[in-house]
Amino acid sequence: MSEAGIQIGVAVARSAAVRGVAPKPIDRAAVLAALGDVMDPELPVLSVLDLGIVHEVRIGPTGIDVSILPTFIGCPALDVIKSSIAGRLAAFGVPVRVEATFEIPWTSDRISPAGLAALAAVGIAPPSAPDEVRCPHCASAEVVQDSLFGPTQCRSLYFCRTCRQPFEGLKAV
Repeated sequence: MSEAGIQIGVAVARSAAVRGVAPKPIDRAAVLAALGDVMDPELPVLSVLDLGIVHEVRIGPTGIDVSILPTFIGCPALDVIKSSIAGRLAAFGVPVRVEATFEIPWTSDRISPAGLAALAAVGIAPPSAPDEVRCPHCASAEVVQDSLFGPTQCRSLYFCRTCRQPFEGLKAV
């Protein structure tokens, strides 16, 4: 649950009430569009929707509840993601609660086609089996893994023998 999201939402709602502005019904499509603006802090070319971590969105009389699926246990970006979601949805003027859940596991199959294309466009190989990794620069399969551990838990480091470029690859989960 995001305390900041609740506080911001309450403040916006009170401000609207003081100004005599009636609250508008919250449209699910508008909430999903807003979530499309929230970028992953470790992979800023992916929105939380494209990354596939938004598990559930509930809109009710007491506010907006969002459940997200962590990509890895102990993900250091989780609190930033929760705060970013709460901050973006606060514009709706209602309390926002964001919680992480392990109800189902996140898998790399949840990344949208647009998300996979965005990764490749910035030189990050999309998730695949280790023997199927292709260079995002030249599409060569002549790659070697330099390190299982990249800058984050979800990425590994590779080198392309064809174009001689280093690159990161998102781990398949």
